[in-house]
Amino acid sequence: MHLAYPGMQLRVVPVTPIRQNCSILWDEATRQAVVVDPGGDADALAQFTQQNALTVDAILLTHGHLDHAGGTAPLCRALAKTQAKPPVVIGPQEEDAFLLSSIENQARHFGIEGLENAQVDRYTQDGEQIQAAGRTFHVRHVPGHTPGHVVFVDQDARVAFVGDTLFRGTIGRTDFPYGDGDRLIGAIKEKLLPLGDDIVIMPGHGGFSTLGAERQNNPFLRAG
Repeated sequence: MHLAYPGMQLRVVPVTPIRQNCSILWDEATRQAVVVDPGGDADALAQFTQQNALTVDAILLTHGHLDHAGGTAPLCRALAKTQAKPPVVIGPQEEDAFLLSSIENQARHFGIEGLENAQVDRYTQDGEQIQAAGRTFHVRHVPGHTPGHVVFVDQDARVAFVGDTLFRGTIGRTDFPYGDGDRLIGAIKEKLLPLGDDIVIMPGHGGFSTLGAERQNNPFLRAG
């Protein structure tokens, strides 16, 4: 999936056997880039950045599940070979630290090789703003799928990287011991829907949608 916005490009690359949507966003003029949720296939992601002459400023992690963060360490090592400065790794909220440190165990459970535990340079907090690659990303804490899950919103581009919170026609899984369906639906309604119906959502799996379409058609958001 490849989307173009004024002055910027967005490529979505499915990674791992779970086919998680890793997003690569870059400025056309400066070639500075941000990678969101590099869950795996780090060599392919690094090759894409090299072929497009991109310098990755930051890696953003929405949450700590293996298919969203398991390629972070290998990607950082690969980028270190071609970049003068390594990317800063910005994580979800600290409540997901236990997941980031258990990715290798998660991967063994699913029989997936090549994924590693992830370390972040810093965690995020709800409401903060992150500057990377000439973009401003607004952080929204949307727990329920995982306790520390965040969403990164580029309000100027009108796009939100929502991880596994909201999908076309459904919401993220909450049948984990730490999941909470009511909390997830409440956070989506409180933190995401007020952003505006025109916001494009880039979910962790499947195709993109808009907040307006989900407000109108998503049965989890229309209920009650």
